[in-house]
Amino acid sequence: MRYELVLSPQAVRDIRTLPANLRADLRDKLEAHLRHAPAKVSRSRITRLRGLGCPQFRLRVGDLRVFYDVEAGHVYILTIIAKPLAERWLNLHGVEE
Repeated sequence: MRYELVLSPQAVRDIRTLPANLRADLRDKLEAHLRHAPAKVSRSRITRLRGLGCPQFRLRVGDLRVFYDVEAGHVYILTIIAKPLAERWLNLHGVEE
């Protein structure tokens, strides 16, 4: 099944702030990992976030973290953030189940 990637306004702003080489790498990783199997958990790339209803998953792309939800054929990308800021973002924006 092919999932549609839907970027939030925050994710669009996050992407625009990245240098071109990181944007290209991020785009490739989003296509490779989220387009066909966004909920397939792996040890190094995709993590299901426990205890949170939103966001449900985290994708690691180098030093960036992509937080997203999966619903009915859509992947809703909430934010793309540097690793050092990820925990703080989750504390502020994460919604418990």
